[in-house]
Amino acid sequence: MTRALAILLFAAAIAFALGPFAAPGFNGFDAGQFPVPQENPPAQPAGYAFAIWGPIYVWLILGAGFQLLRRHDAPDWAPMRLPLIVSLVVGAPWLAVAQVSPLWATLLIWVMWGGAVLALLRAPVRDGAFGHWPVGLYAGWLTAASCVSLALLLAGYGVTDALLAALLTLSLAVVLAGGVILHRPDAPGFPIAVIWALIGVLVANWQDGPVAVLVVVIIGALALAGLAVLRRAQPTE
Repeated sequence: MTRALAILLFAAAIAFALGPFAAPGFNGFDAGQFPVPQENPPAQPAGYAFAIWGPIYVWLILGAGFQLLRRHDAPDWAPMRLPLIVSLVVGAPWLAVAQVSPLWATLLIWVMWGGAVLALLRAPVRDGAFGHWPVGLYAGWLTAASCVSLALLLAGYGVTDALLAALLTLSLAVVLAGGVILHRPDAPGFPIAVIWALIGVLVANWQDGPVAVLVVVIIGALALAGLAVLRRAQPTE
């Protein structure tokens, strides 16, 4: 069973990395996909920030390959496999779903986030370069991306305006990220990815975006960076 899950994880990582080929040219939700069109939503990072997916895809495959070849029977690797498999399998068709339905895409990305975070919390302490680093980057980016998707959904369906949706969901991303950092201070990939996303939001809003959004992302990024450094410096019990 353990080896079977190791094989499934490797297959899931490959399938996940092939996802963009099923939805070529996807650059985020179209404004017209919502009842209330979302033109330049303040919660969305600048386009360059999405380049983080390249390292995430490659690193997840490398990590999955390493655990299959070298750690398939290691007990400390076993707990994270199932939640990570669930996250990657759900994520494989995500881009294709997002082209059709922002509502379903938002629901799916929260499932992806839950699986990724649980996998990170269960990730082995050793072999960080193949274990918690790629999973941390993945979970960190999803922490921001799931909240951004929620912001677009709230504003796009008229639940609230785009500014309030951005402020609420970006604050939620910071709170969720802080909780994960408190539990896995030894996984620096996670805060790096979240802060990368927040900086992307900062860049997107720097010239003419709402000041309130700039304040939230600057304070949030600094708070997460400080928390990560402080928790990392604390002696392990």
